[in-house]
Amino acid sequence: MANKKIKSDEAAIDVLLKEKKIYPPAKSFSRLAYVKSFAELKNLRKKALSSPEKFWESAAKELFWHKPWRKTLAWKPPFSQWFVGGKINASYNALDRHLSGFRRHKAALIWEGENGEKRVLTYLELYREVCRAANALKKLGIKAGDRVAIYMPMVPEAVIAMLACSRIGAPHNVVFAGFSASALSERIQDAQVKLVITADGFFRKGLIVKPKDVVDEALKSAPSVEKVLVLNRGIVENSSWVEGRDVDWVDALSEASDDCPAEKLDSEHPLFILYTSGSTGKPKGILHTTGGYLVQAAWTTKYVFDLKDDDLFWCTADIGWVTGHSYVVYGPLLNGATVFMYEGSPMHPAPDRFWSMIERHKISILYTAPTAIRAFMRLGESWPQKHDLSSLRLLGSVGEPINPEAWRWYHKNIGREKCPIVDTWWQTETGSIMISPLPGATGTKPGSASLPLPGIDAEVVDRSGNPVPLGAGGYLVIKKPWPGMLRTIYGNPARYKEQYFSQALALGKKNYPYYFTGDGARKDKDGYFWVLGRIDDVLNVSGHRLSTMEIESALVSHPAVAEAAVVGRPDDLTGQAVSAFVTLKEGQNPDESLKREISEYVGRAISPIAKPADIRFTPLLPKTRSGKIMRRLLREIASGGAVKGDVTTLEDLGALEKLQSQEEE
Repeated sequence: MANKKIKSDEAAIDVLLKEKKIYPPAKSFSRLAYVKSFAELKNLRKKALSSPEKFWESAAKELFWHKPWRKTLAWKPPFSQWFVGGKINASYNALDRHLSGFRRHKAALIWEGENGEKRVLTYLELYREVCRAANALKKLGIKAGDRVAIYMPMVPEAVIAMLACSRIGAPHNVVFAGFSASALSERIQDAQVKLVITADGFFRKGLIVKPKDVVDEALKSAPSVEKVLVLNRGIVENSSWVEGRDVDWVDALSEASDDCPAEKLDSEHPLFILYTSGSTGKPKGILHTTGGYLVQAAWTTKYVFDLKDDDLFWCTADIGWVTGHSYVVYGPLLNGATVFMYEGSPMHPAPDRFWSMIERHKISILYTAPTAIRAFMRLGESWPQKHDLSSLRLLGSVGEPINPEAWRWYHKNIGREKCPIVDTWWQTETGSIMISPLPGATGTKPGSASLPLPGIDAEVVDRSGNPVPLGAGGYLVIKKPWPGMLRTIYGNPARYKEQYFSQALALGKKNYPYYFTGDGARKDKDGYFWVLGRIDDVLNVSGHRLSTMEIESALVSHPAVAEAAVVGRPDDLTGQAVSAFVTLKEGQNPDESLKREISEYVGRAISPIAKPADIRFTPLLPKTRSGKIMRRLLREIASGGAVKGDVTTLEDLGALEKLQSQEEE
């Protein structure tokens, strides 16, 4: 990247990232893809934008509807309803409709536990287990509309629980099994959950984690819960038990019939509530309904991953996150795919666990997070090189913008320069992928999510809601409603309107108020979108607006750096100063000379104003178990304050302790 003077602009986010090389789709891949050329994709996008309702109607017809809809979209800004009057069931579409053909005895789930345990469930076997679980829930008093919390590890029963809830119309509230008792209790109380499903224990880095104990603590302040359904895996001695409240999973299902007709639910019947927290304030219960969510999850899974019947699809996300909902459970199963699930840590018992499983199971599609990719980068190329990864035919990236250096490493060392990479942008609120390449049609640029998918009208605008010039930075918005969009914040429609649409409504855009994503972005001359991360991750240094993603990309492009996170800290002179946390590659010497070299390198790559005021070397960055860097903690450390708030979602508390000890030295 060439030097460029950064100009202060209060109405836009300055963008400096330049990426010139385009990786065209391989002809051998395009020939067999659903969308085979860019011209075909361009035509599809044009038709979808000119008549989005017809486009989504066509996608909806690939699912089974108990009753057809009478109206495709009812839009009363900012509230939408899709496929109005239609009747549909998520569990039926994920299971029943596959049982009349060859998929009846096809593997639906292939699971591996951290300790090496393995299980396979065919579509017929999964259907029977889901029916038993659904009947067990009904016997425990759960009916359509009742909320069920699922606080489970990555085991097949977690998927069974989700599909059992959707089968009877009970909205599920999956809570990541690393959340603390207080965080779990808060979510249970907000949703007024009636029943909790959990497990006695699971394996993580060779240790046993006990979610049942967390549930017991959480329920001390959650009186709405009447029953707790417990999967006893036999790995926790003397697991706690509350008589009259707790019910054994195996006992409950063994007494239940494997025949449970799916409820014919309204298209707008709530499917799930998933809580997402901002940097401050109460967690938001994102409400997704059935019909529209299923249509978009099914379409994006099929076309973004070019999913075929002989693929083994592995999305490494936990079911506690929306990625797990859409691309571990609903999207793949709606398409009749075989899904791979793994219980434990990617680094246990050795750093090549991922690559070993890909080789042994012959996984063909891998969808993972940039933070995981950068963690593997730090360990060097030798670990993946030990394994035959030739079964892979497509790679995906999700969770945050991927920097070009990590993209290239992924492409070279995991894809062996033959696998297309679909770098996807979307959110909990959007329900499904919104911006992504289609692998047989889109030339890819490392670091860019490329183009909005057909049917998605995205734009980069200034504070007045007007499109910014190509190459300029601004706010990423979605201009028209889409089927998988959140319907509201559970129990708080005013907050929904304020959080996501108030800026557009204030501009008088009443017919199609823009959905404000909260992310900064730019479009280049080819119309490709470059997502720069959260707007609140933009730093203001002496009046110059700097994207943390750009600085992190520059840092990671230095040959000594494996991973980096950038935050702002208060500064009396500049307002904010750039503070960088850097993990070095194996064999690098973390001395003051290297700090100066890296700082100067960033200054040359971007601008002197972007040079970090301080660089901290750390062997580990504090991350959640889903792989996201907890920048809130880094901001607190950089600012010299004590780390506050919940840290129970951290993958490794040792990372935080090491950083704090450095501050004290």
